[in-house]
Amino acid sequence: MQKTILITGSTDGIGLETAKILASQGHDVLLHGRNPKKLEKVQKTLLERKGVGRVEIYCADLSLMSNVEALAKTVTEKHSKLDALINNAGVYNAPDPITQDGLDVRFAVNAIAPYLLTQRLLPLLGTSGRAINLSSAAQSTVQTEALFGRVKLSDGAAYAQSKLALTMWSHSLALSLKDCGPTIIAINPGSMLGSKMVKQAFGVTGGDLRIGAEILTRAALTDEFKNASGKYFDNDSGRFASPHPDALDPQKCQEIVRVIEAILGQNTSKGDNKAIRRCG
Repeated sequence: MQKTILITGSTDGIGLETAKILASQGHDVLLHGRNPKKLEKVQKTLLERKGVGRVEIYCADLSLMSNVEALAKTVTEKHSKLDALINNAGVYNAPDPITQDGLDVRFAVNAIAPYLLTQRLLPLLGTSGRAINLSSAAQSTVQTEALFGRVKLSDGAAYAQSKLALTMWSHSLALSLKDCGPTIIAINPGSMLGSKMVKQAFGVTGGDLRIGAEILTRAALTDEFKNASGKYFDNDSGRFASPHPDALDPQKCQEIVRVIEAILGQNTSKGDNKAIRRCG
């Protein structure tokens, strides 16, 4: 059955490889990126393949919450249903790590923007959709002041904390929604794969990107992940596994959600960030 899938950060790396696989299988792929020319180039390349479905492009800077809001609004205006949202976009380092919103760009793009985008698209995902969040094997205890952009961290520390924050809110949101929302899964797609991020951060070529793309495709489409909401999949070991202990602590996870909602309350116009639907 043909699916409609939005992939953030899909003009290169794992996101692009995932888009190639899904488009080649005939699914409708919604590409996202920051660069309009790159988006158009990827769209053209995918549409040249045989048997592809629709390929749409959406341009937004996920370091700015106003752009995240606009992206969600545009997708909602064009679609009444979304089968999967793959929150793939990520940042490891940047010349200036502080965004126009005053946030650390690593936390903004890797953790806060995916939370906001997922919340805004919950009506489209419904109870049958899936939100797939790219986590990492690199996870370390989150400093809430760093989430607010008030602490200067090294690239590695900020990245690891942002990925744990993502994993924590994934678990918390899944527990809150229960059967009233989509399946929400955090996934480590594989360590040291050959993305631009890995090349910039470590100066190495890295492994085959299709390793990550294939697990994201499985997570979006197969029954293997149908009832896995709130779980963490570690593709290094090829199984569902335990993330950092903080991601299994409901109170700590709720605190991360509270902080993210407070940040969004300061950086979005609607102020409607407590959109978690609960059963009953």
